[in-house]
Amino acid sequence: MNERDAARRAIIIDTPPTSNGDLHVGHLAGPFMAADVYARYLRSNGRPVVFSSGTDDSQTYVLASARRKGLTPEELSGRSWHEIRSTLAGMGVSLDGFAPYDDRYRASVLKFWTRLHLAGRFREKTVRLPYSERTGEYLVEGLVCGYCPICMVESRGGLCETCGHQNNFDELVDPRSTVDPDDVVTHREARILVLPMEEYRERLTAYYREREPRLRPHTMQLVREVLARPLPDFPITYPIGWGIPAPFPETPGQRINAWAEGMPAVMYTTAYAAERLGERHADDDELWRAEHDPEIVYFIGFDNVYFWGFTHIAALMAHEGRYALPETFISNEFYELENAKFSTSLGHVLYTKDLLREVPRDLVRFYLAISCPEHQQTNFSRDALNKVAGDRLVRPWNRLAGLLGKAVADAGAEDTSLPVSDEGRRRAEAVLARFRACYELSGYSLTRAANLIVGQLDRMVREARLVHEGAGGDRARLGDLFLDVRVLMACASPILIDLARAAGEAGGFASRLDAGEFRPARIAPFALPLLDTPGDAADAR
Repeated sequence: MNERDAARRAIIIDTPPTSNGDLHVGHLAGPFMAADVYARYLRSNGRPVVFSSGTDDSQTYVLASARRKGLTPEELSGRSWHEIRSTLAGMGVSLDGFAPYDDRYRASVLKFWTRLHLAGRFREKTVRLPYSERTGEYLVEGLVCGYCPICMVESRGGLCETCGHQNNFDELVDPRSTVDPDDVVTHREARILVLPMEEYRERLTAYYREREPRLRPHTMQLVREVLARPLPDFPITYPIGWGIPAPFPETPGQRINAWAEGMPAVMYTTAYAAERLGERHADDDELWRAEHDPEIVYFIGFDNVYFWGFTHIAALMAHEGRYALPETFISNEFYELENAKFSTSLGHVLYTKDLLREVPRDLVRFYLAISCPEHQQTNFSRDALNKVAGDRLVRPWNRLAGLLGKAVADAGAEDTSLPVSDEGRRRAEAVLARFRACYELSGYSLTRAANLIVGQLDRMVREARLVHEGAGGDRARLGDLFLDVRVLMACASPILIDLARAAGEAGGFASRLDAGEFRPARIAPFALPLLDTPGDAADAR
């Protein structure tokens, strides 16, 4: 890490989830776990961080879900905000702030887009939109489904979560209402405001040319596909009844497109989180200003790449240098439940809060890290969680704890310190370097980090057996082992948050990823805390 990066503030964004229900395990396995681990890694290096999120209440998915549940959208979104915040806290997601959807939020959105409206960045456009003959309303985004014109797979309006391409206006094939499948859906014209994306083609192309090395292959495939065809206009307003009222005279009675809220929304959540850290700024967009040179990183699902990676970047560019552009974004694929897609409507869902009642938090975090869908679709299985967490983490760790405890007792090294060899210090630095390679953006991977935890544990158990079988053995070798544990706990601390805290308290050290921490001449032995098995949390109830 160079001197500039070491001093830069990191703005970490987990794109706000739609407030149409609580978070299930699939939500956590993707952006939230990845963002939390990165934020914790940077903090352990002394980097200034603002990590924030909120909820996306204006999405028509909230309206559609509320209608199916017999609730008002305000009731559903308000309840969901509290559920989501509680679930994130339960998983140990270290947000600096989880912002409310309130008047300040709405004012931030309107200020962002009004500035562009006054600068003449929008165009009026007559479009054909799906229309419900039964209810007399336009159907957009989560209110309509059909077949994607690009991949011909079932898709909601606006964006296809399978291929990642946008489908604007009347492009869905065989459109149907998501609320009432028997509704007759036709098309009617409407005049709306759009952001002409084609005007930003050259700047978007240059942006991706520079950032390609840090982006995952599937993301870059979508980028190349999108740039290979004309960029579709991005709708700023829609003639619908849910969302923030648009203040523009050209479109009376219309609402701001929920997807257009994304960029000013995360500026607002950043400001809200900074206030929780004791800062005050005159404007909600202050920390995103270009003159502050922040490192902005998004963590998003692949199905959100188009909006966050194209329309939102173009919106930043439209402000002509006012804002910093995101350094990169880390995308993930879908996470299945028992080899089938998560589906709340079909009852095929596992809520994170329910899993945490049965399985210790660190074991959930470890399994989600090792099985997360970084480059391809992966699967959650409760049996696999029990086996993987039990066989690869719990039993090896507890075996190590027992062997080290016996070796210390045999060597009579209690209440004293053990020498650390030069080789032990070199090994510690090598392990630290490998974990850094997993956590830095250039090769960010929770799966590799979790597998590295497993590999280090296996090595330490073998070493501890040799020390124990030698009745305490070489005291330097025993000191090296305790340094190994200290290094492992520091490096695993972004994932195994509870174990690292307990081990640090037992050993009197903090989980800082500073190489200087791992060059001691001597080290005091300490008792290693034990891990519960996956079933222990349920048994304790």
